[in-house]
Amino acid sequence: MDTVSSKLTVMFEEPFWIGLYEREYGRRYEVCKITFGPEPKDYEVYAFLLDNMQRLVFSPPIAAEKTKEKRINPKRMQRQISRQLASYEGIGTKAQQALKLQHEEGKQARKKRTKEEKDAEAERRFEQRQQKRKDKHNGH
Repeated sequence: MDTVSSKLTVMFEEPFWIGLYEREYGRRYEVCKITFGPEPKDYEVYAFLLDNMQRLVFSPPIAAEKTKEKRINPKRMQRQISRQLASYEGIGTKAQQALKLQHEEGKQARKKRTKEEKDAEAERRFEQRQQKRKDKHNGH
């Protein structure tokens, strides 16, 4: 049975506060970027996750290396968290790659949709011109 691990990091990225929600299950790693706007309180972040968990759009999965699961003493975990906060450098490279991949896929989808809309509009105009010619020819 695969375990699921997730991590939410809230940080300030000019000009908004964002959340970086990372989840790993099996050998798959996914990330989602959440924009909060003003600095969110802990209870606001929790309420947001409860309300919007199903609507979060995650990046395409990236192969994750297998990590050994072992219980960590809560005090040790707290020290590790405070060390991470002290040496905060922003989004991790794996998360950056996943977000970049998600961004690229969104861009491709937008390009495709825009092209289809443009083609449909051109077809509609062509049909209008053809109809206008027919009407003129028929003496309308």
